[in-house]
Amino acid sequence: MTRYVAAVAGLTLVYALALGSFHPLDLLFGAGLSAVLIFASRRFVFGDGPGGGPSFPRRVVAFVPFCLAVFREIVVGTWEVTLVTLHLRHLERPGIVEVPMGERTPAGVAVWAVVAGLPPGSFFVDVDRERDIVLIHVIDSSDPEAFRRQQEDFYRRYQSKVFP
Repeated sequence: MTRYVAAVAGLTLVYALALGSFHPLDLLFGAGLSAVLIFASRRFVFGDGPGGGPSFPRRVVAFVPFCLAVFREIVVGTWEVTLVTLHLRHLERPGIVEVPMGERTPAGVAVWAVVAGLPPGSFFVDVDRERDIVLIHVIDSSDPEAFRRQQEDFYRRYQSKVFP
């Protein structure tokens, strides 16, 4: 119960700071909105309990390496696209790679879609739920198996600890 109250208080504070007002009615509305958001996302924020998903404190700690890994992917993607754009590297084989969804939750797939589209040179195309795969367009699809391994490794090492 204490963690729910702390989460609502924290979100209410963020709401008040974003609004720039600590008027009692604004705080009351912010607390109500925060309570609804925490209630609706309680499984995500607090985990599934024993044996379930990671708890909120673990997700917060794992978020920093996740952000650094995403930043690294953006830098690498930018470098690769720059080399192709400046004709220092030939555009070998752009195309779509089918990647299995694996153990990702629907929220995890949504985060994956955003993260896959951030680095230049890749774009999340579609989800095929019948075949349990996603389609990602990449600037170099010459080795699709290596790309699949890279996506699975990123998920296992970084994303699953924050957004399973």
